[in-house]
Formats: sequence, C-alpha cells, structure tokens
Amino acid sequence: MNKNQVEGRKTEGKGKAREVAGEATDDKSQELKGKADQLGGKAEAKYGDMKSGNKHNNK
Repeated sequence: MNKNQVEGRKTEGKGKAREVAGEATDDKSQELKGKADQLGGKAEAKYGDMKSGNKHNNK
C-alpha cells in the first residue's frame, strides 16, 4: 500500500464517522461534509491504486 491508498482510506473512514455523527445529531451540514470527505477519500485511494498498479480494487 502506498501513501495515497492509506490516506484515502483513512479519509473515507473519517468521512463515514462524520456522516453518522451528523445523522445522529440531525446536523445536515456535518452529514454533507462527511459524504464529501468520503468521496475525496475514495478518489485519493483510487489514485493510489492506479499509481501502484493495483487493478483488483474496481469498486
């Protein structure tokens, strides 16, 4: 795993936690920020996958 893969997946996890916290507190702003973090994390992880030549993770 390279840095982009690790950071991307870490950002995805933080985003999911933020989204769930937003849902629990009925805070739409936090929910949306969480979803945005997840998308950014997925993009970075995908970049890392391509960079390392990992073609097995095509979700």
